[in-house]
Amino acid sequence: MTVAPSGTVWDGLVGQRAVVETLRRAVGGDMTHAWLFTGPPGSGRSNAALAFAAALQCERGGCGQCHSCHEVTVGSHPDVRLTRTEKLSIGVDEVRELVRTSALAPVGRRWQVMVVEDADRLTDQAANALLKAIEEPTERTVWLLCAPTVEDVLPTIRSRTRLVVLATPSTDDVTDFLVRTDGLPVETASYAARASQGHIGRARALARDEDTRRRRREVVAIPGRLRSLGACMAAAADLHDLAKEEAESLTSVSDQREKTELDRSYGVVERGRRPREYAPALRDLEKGQKTRGKRRVLDVVDRGLMDLVSVYRDVLVLQLQTGTELVNEELRGEVVGLARLGTAEQTLARITAVFEAREQMLEFNVPPLLALESMMVALQVAPHA
Repeated sequence: MTVAPSGTVWDGLVGQRAVVETLRRAVGGDMTHAWLFTGPPGSGRSNAALAFAAALQCERGGCGQCHSCHEVTVGSHPDVRLTRTEKLSIGVDEVRELVRTSALAPVGRRWQVMVVEDADRLTDQAANALLKAIEEPTERTVWLLCAPTVEDVLPTIRSRTRLVVLATPSTDDVTDFLVRTDGLPVETASYAARASQGHIGRARALARDEDTRRRRREVVAIPGRLRSLGACMAAAADLHDLAKEEAESLTSVSDQREKTELDRSYGVVERGRRPREYAPALRDLEKGQKTRGKRRVLDVVDRGLMDLVSVYRDVLVLQLQTGTELVNEELRGEVVGLARLGTAEQTLARITAVFEAREQMLEFNVPPLLALESMMVALQVAPHA
């Protein structure tokens, strides 16, 4: 959870004033036993849920300084259970364990809070198992579910939860947050805020890491290169390779740490031999890491697609002459050139093609490279243009 130094638990919720007021009223007594937090990527769904969890455990409603607030922030509070996954889905066995835990009385004097960060990844069986716990809650248990939209969870679940909708933070809000909490120069913070399109985690990565900025520069340069079929195929391969590179950089450290912990738990490190039970445990670990790696590649590709959409959004802004600020202001020259090569209708068709590729990968499990190749062909600029 992101909390500003010396601030309350609410200070890390950037651009969410209405949400904070709703949650504060709930802590003060306007309480519901099940909540659904929705909002676009980077809006802070899980941060809002964890801030709410901290406030529910805090004697002062989320002061951000007490022992309870600190425990929730670092993930060690005995009455706050956070479920997140880097797998493709959350299975029924995992949810059944959550339901069993939720039936227990809190260790402390306040609430037992069950946070499901990726409720949109619940399998149908898992969602049905969760539904019963939400329908028949224990007196001191609160469920906090997070999903991109209400359509991403079962209608029966969303009808039994109180909806909290987070908005995409404005560029000014993100810039101010980065300057205030991270001590960044205004120019750096402003670039990161624009380029991230309101995604706080992405903004921080862009502000701090040159490799992240380099990968983004390569992605947003793609639209101007799509002048031939060969260029389209090369661009698809480049975007796929960039996603694999970033995904590997994000998972390699955690993969190695998990392998080291497994070796230690079976005595491989100390004794140098491998017990019989070690091999199947290692296979399970490697299988889980492979699944997580595939999901991370998809997540990074998805982020790259949003960077591409930002370029075509800027092109549309110029074609329609709306006067709106460009996301990629540093690429104004290239964006002006693209705007002159087509019409607003063609730009909208290209934006649609990007979202169709996204749907193919995330909803229909089309191999990323195949979906990207098809998309790049649809984005191609006419050779004579």
